[in-house]
Amino acid sequence: MTSYPQIILKPGKEGPVLRFHPWIFSGAIDKTVGKPAEGDIVECFSSAGTYLATGHCMPGSLAVKLFTFKRQVIDKAFWNAKILEVWQVRKSIGLIDNPDTSAYRLVHNEGDSMPGLIVDVYDSLAVLQAHSTGMHDIRQTLAEAIVSVSEGKITSVYDKSADAIRKMTGRVVGEGFLIGDRGEGEVLEHGHRFHVNAVSGQKTGFFLDQRENRELLAHYAKDKQVLNMFGYTGGFSVYAAKAGAKIVHTVDSSVPAIAVAEKNMKLNGFDAPEYNCIVADARKYIETMEFGQYDVIVLDPPAYAKNVASRNQALKGYRTINAMALAKIKSGGILFTFSCSQVVDRQMFTSAVTAAAIDAGRQVRIIQHLSQPPDHPVNIFHQEGEYLKGLVLLVD
Repeated sequence: MTSYPQIILKPGKEGPVLRFHPWIFSGAIDKTVGKPAEGDIVECFSSAGTYLATGHCMPGSLAVKLFTFKRQVIDKAFWNAKILEVWQVRKSIGLIDNPDTSAYRLVHNEGDSMPGLIVDVYDSLAVLQAHSTGMHDIRQTLAEAIVSVSEGKITSVYDKSADAIRKMTGRVVGEGFLIGDRGEGEVLEHGHRFHVNAVSGQKTGFFLDQRENRELLAHYAKDKQVLNMFGYTGGFSVYAAKAGAKIVHTVDSSVPAIAVAEKNMKLNGFDAPEYNCIVADARKYIETMEFGQYDVIVLDPPAYAKNVASRNQALKGYRTINAMALAKIKSGGILFTFSCSQVVDRQMFTSAVTAAAIDAGRQVRIIQHLSQPPDHPVNIFHQEGEYLKGLVLLVD
């Protein structure tokens, strides 16, 4: 068997690894055998010399991201098997060969036992985003595995890791096609049409994690006046319009995002004035709204907190924006409100929204709790992976 550098844990620090937690922190490490560089494969052992797991060496306090708890050679065949497994899972939940949906997440980092890796599929294009040097170093191997297991369905793989690698490691890396050359095109989501540009779009090109929540919004939108705040490229707006909403307004501060939102509305047959897409700051827009102007409001802001240090400020932000929306929404209205900040857990977010309801002086009922879809699985031993939290509120 190939010899890898070894990480030896301090006595009593093996518990989380034995419970299959995918991270090892530097404070748990007693010593290192060999000289692993950032991104290298390392094997982890207990203080008694028992093998525990294998992962990629990381800089900083999060020292190792674990991708297997079985001692084995980590080669091309290993990664092929990993990608085949997630492909079969997506097939089992109905996302492959689906005539109405051609966009889904194929790899969801810790949730698919591949921490540091995200892969989103847009029809025949896969967009790979590495969040660790280890995954970035094997991006070509991963791309070949994706095409190999896809039964001819995926023909292009684009690496979009530069921003993530810079934020995680400080390294400057390029982006580009690993296989093929298809960087943009049209996809289907529950029969709705969307234009996706993996090269110029945010993240990997589209926010796939709201797919099931967008479909749920359609049940509340018929004959309603709908505001999609932080609307990005208009995902919720398209669903609301197709469900028969009388008015759908999409608001985002990004000019390029609103341009794509307009394109997506037109793709689905909605280019009348009642489907207006507006470039505006969220708070300023809500401040100028009339009470009762909208029956349904969607609040889907970007992550307010990127780390624990910014969490309290983020909670204040969620409280403020929700209080503003709750104060203006029509009596009997529906508010879809979300947090995608990983460091803000579900109870924290609910508490912030509760405080917002008090601030607004409105009676509010939670009628549904929302989360991410099944192609964004949560490792039960790493529940931090449940980053998307949502509430559907009935406002009296």
